[in-house]
Amino acid sequence: MSCRETEHLRVLIANERKDRLALVAPIVMALGHEVIAREIEVADVGAVSAHERPDVALVGLGESSEPALGLIDKIVQEAACPVIVLLRARDPDFAKEASKRGVFAQISDADVEDCQSSIDITLRRFAEYRDLGQRSQMFEESSRTSRIQVGRRLIADEKAGRGQQQASEGDALSLPPRDL
Repeated sequence: MSCRETEHLRVLIANERKDRLALVAPIVMALGHEVIAREIEVADVGAVSAHERPDVALVGLGESSEPALGLIDKIVQEAACPVIVLLRARDPDFAKEASKRGVFAQISDADVEDCQSSIDITLRRFAEYRDLGQRSQMFEESSRTSRIQVGRRLIADEKAGRGQQQASEGDALSLPPRDL
């Protein structure tokens, strides 16, 4: 992934609090990215992320962790993009739970200057993750094909063996008895 690929991104931002969305959107746009959607409802974010196909999603922690975790769940299930969590303050418990749900990184309000670097790193890791998944899928398909071919060979060998056995039994029956 080149620097150019992270210069103008389509970004989905999600937070249960509209005031937080209003703060994050200008920061994202100042970085040269396009905010393609601003979502506050867990029920809507999955469909929006699937339809809009963002390059990255930024999810903010609102008043409680449950809505943010719900937003993360829906985006991870519906979109093929990495999710980054935006935190106002350190929250190791939330970060741990978010990581279990598929978050790739976290950014705190104190690190706004490092936001672009975090996005760059996240997109690179996500591209590697996706590439690894594709390679794994190709390996599984190749392995399945090999197992099928081995199975076919074993069946063919077994049939050939039975055919030879039957032929030799048939030959033994057709031979005249030997004189002693």
